[in-house]
Parts: sequence; structure tokens; C-alpha cells
Amino acid sequence: MSTPRRTLALVGLRCSGKSSVGARLAALLGVAFVDLDERVRAFASQLDGREYRHAGDVLAASGVARFRELEALALTLALERGAPSVLATGGGVVERADNRSRLTASCFVVRLDAPLEVLAARLAADPTPRPALVGGDPLAELAELRARRAAWYAEVAHLALDTGRDSIEVIASRLAAQPDVRTWTTNASSP
Repeated sequence: MSTPRRTLALVGLRCSGKSSVGARLAALLGVAFVDLDERVRAFASQLDGREYRHAGDVLAASGVARFRELEALALTLALERGAPSVLATGGGVVERADNRSRLTASCFVVRLDAPLEVLAARLAADPTPRPALVGGDPLAELAELRARRAAWYAEVAHLALDTGRDSIEVIASRLAAQPDVRTWTTNASSP
């Protein structure tokens, strides 16, 4: 008998709804919500002795390589908790092979996605600092990141869900009603 997966992880590009849907889904399922970007922000603040307001501030100040190291540490610690949870990952968590291995070994993974134009509009409306990762305009960057990460998202995801049309409430409710998620919830609640 396999060990039940106790973490439901959400992966996807920036502004695909991981944090918003994740928080609502955790409330619906009655489990903890963990935002990996928030964990990275907290780790960097503690290590650097300065208060970062957002994960994007850490990325801008530290660079991609250090951010990915902090993200890998945050993922490892979040998965070691053992308690049932919904985990909103950062969009680039799949770029490291060790992170992909951790996700597939320990989590039921759901990929959230939306049309590029929807993601770009959400990004433009979001006041959270999100430094460019590859340069260029946001739509071109999102397209490039989607192309680069598509195979990795597919590698880890057990389920994919379009978040482009419906409200957070509808998406979280639809996800909570999925048979695989209900099975995960039942397994996660077992000793």
C-alpha cells in the first residue's frame, strides 16, 4: 500500500490563481494553506536581516539563483510538515529537477492555467511586485515561460484546471469536487 499524499500542490504560471484558489480550496477542505512565496519571503527576511514585503522583492534583490535555492528549501520544509495542506507554489518551482521529484513523490499536484491574455491582464492589475524573469513585455514573457515550463508542469501534474473564466470560488469548488481531490482529502485525513 502506498503512503497517502498529504499535500495538494498547485503549480502554474504567475497569476494563474495558485494563491487565491489555494487559500479558498484549503478552507473548503478544512486543511492548512501554505504559500511557498510567503515562505521564501520570510526565510530571506530572516537570513538577510531586512524585511522583504513580497517574494518579488527577494527575487529583485537576490537574483534568480538565490531565489530558487530559498524556494527549494521552503518546499522541502513545507513537505516535511506531514499535516494535510494545500500548497501554492511559485510559478518557477518546477524549473529544478529536485523540486519536481519532491512534488511528484509527496503531493497530489494540480496545474492551474489560463489563456496568456488573461494572465497578462491579471499581472497588469496586480500591485504585487513581480520582476521580469526573461525581459520584454509581460505577454511575451508569459509565452516564453509557458513554453519553457510546459513539459515540467505536465511531468508533475495529476490534474489540470483552466482558471481563465470562472471566479475563485467556482474554481476552488470545482476542484474540491474532483474525485481525485476527494480521495486525497480522505487519505490525508487518515492517520
